[in-house]
Amino acid sequence: MRRVAVTGLGVVSPLGNGAPTFFNALVQGHSGVARLPDEVHPRLRCRVVAPVEFDGAAHFGPARLRMLDRVSQFALVAAGEAMADAGALFEAGDREATGVFVGTGMGGAQTTDDGYKSFYEEHSDRVKPYSVLLAMNNAAAGWIAIDHQLLGPNLTYSSACSSSAVAIGEAWKRIASGELDVAIAGGTEAPLNFGTLKAWEALKTMAVEDPNDASTSCKPFAKDRSGLVLGEGAAMVVLESWDRAIGRGARIHAELAGYGLSTDAEHITRPSVDGQARAMERALETARLSPARVGYINAHGTATLANDSVETAAIKRVFGADARTLPVSSTKSMHGHLLGAAGALEFAATVLAIENRVIPPTRHLVNPDPECDLDYVAEFARPVASLTTAMSNSFAFGGTNVSLLCRAADQ
Repeated sequence: MRRVAVTGLGVVSPLGNGAPTFFNALVQGHSGVARLPDEVHPRLRCRVVAPVEFDGAAHFGPARLRMLDRVSQFALVAAGEAMADAGALFEAGDREATGVFVGTGMGGAQTTDDGYKSFYEEHSDRVKPYSVLLAMNNAAAGWIAIDHQLLGPNLTYSSACSSSAVAIGEAWKRIASGELDVAIAGGTEAPLNFGTLKAWEALKTMAVEDPNDASTSCKPFAKDRSGLVLGEGAAMVVLESWDRAIGRGARIHAELAGYGLSTDAEHITRPSVDGQARAMERALETARLSPARVGYINAHGTATLANDSVETAAIKRVFGADARTLPVSSTKSMHGHLLGAAGALEFAATVLAIENRVIPPTRHLVNPDPECDLDYVAEFARPVASLTTAMSNSFAFGGTNVSLLCRAADQ
């Protein structure tokens, strides 16, 4: 198995666009969570979301915009940043050994919502002529390949909240096995439209707005947590074989060293301690690392009643006595839950934590839940000079669990 380097990062997020801006906001404890103005979707009851400040017209011309749902716009900008960050990536022939691996849970949800509104509410006889092309789940991956002339496998994964973590893990497998040399991998999601928000509202998993400050409404691992906050955005990474990256003198952010994938096969929504534990164990096995070597976990940490206590129990099962002193944080407290893009955004946060030797905090954790009794790095970022290995967890409705394990480039 070949070693796999992370050589490029690109982020479009509720905390700002660009990987350095995003990570600085995490370390500063900023929140991208806000209350939707009353005039926006007035029939919504759950009004707390994590939106991206993004103007597609700043990146694409009018004709191009007509072909791109917001979900693809995010993906293209993040992919472009990741590839620019990776530097002089290609020589002649390299593009045939480069794949695109993208995860999304909802695809072009804005286009679908607009079509329903046009047809059912406005009684129009037609919808946008490119609706199918805008809404299809694989549009983002297709456009990335087209824009950058990437000729290898082009794959889209949809496993709810673990979609982009699966995409990154599957890209890692292709490079580690020698099938590919380079991959652009990650996820994108744009679910902040009326229909999607109402559907999630009906599930009764969305956070109740904090009466004092809406930006503090997402409270992972807290006793007073009330649910998740939906966010939007994208994150993309460039992965390449370690020897190739070294050979071209690339800056290596970190090594993607392990990938664990499991399925609960128990319940369509309820999380499983066993399923989550197996994903973490398999990531450790593929990386050939003992639990004691892990210095930080970026948790799935959704702030739902079920997930946080189950994830805590799964971490205890895998890490044993070491779990008590293992720093764990949920950055969703600041950027919300990006659904299919969450795994990629949180993997980027994990890579940057290792690279900068700083663990981002779990914000708004003022009243700890007795059942969630680990070190959640509450409220403030924590510099850790010895941080060299970290894990990122992504668990999903449908039961697909992913753990990604990364290691500092100098290890």
